[in-house]
Amino acid sequence: MSSTSDDSFQSTEGVIRWKLHFSSSPEKVYSALSTDDGRRGYWAESADETNGKIHYVFLNDIEDTGEILERTPNKTFSVMYFGWKTTFNLSSDGNIGTDLEMVAEGIPDADKMEITAGWVSWLMAMKASVDFGVDLRNHDAKRSWFDGYADN
Repeated sequence: MSSTSDDSFQSTEGVIRWKLHFSSSPEKVYSALSTDDGRRGYWAESADETNGKIHYVFLNDIEDTGEILERTPNKTFSVMYFGWKTTFNLSSDGNIGTDLEMVAEGIPDADKMEITAGWVSWLMAMKASVDFGVDLRNHDAKRSWFDGYADN
């Protein structure tokens, strides 16, 4: 990895990119992104879709509503999430698994480090839910991200 700021990890202004491999099929990963039940397993306490918009409810009364921008079954799911465009691209790994690439755009520079870490927590929770049927979150409003807990 280069040490110059132009091509260092997560150096693109306003953009966060992550990749994650799942042992599950593209259909199962897409379902986790695109269905209410799937999203509830790792993303938010509730994340219900109505008329092309997802209403997310988190601990500590935090809520957001994001419009679904694109959905191509088993390939792409894109949504506005807390004011930034977040796109998930899925591809088969050639066996039974799936490679996911997540790109979040419009991230404020002042918040990029914290949001980058938040996406790592989110992605690991998604992998645990999809591949292993495990919810890593603590579901305790007294132990949230804002209190330093990674298992929010």
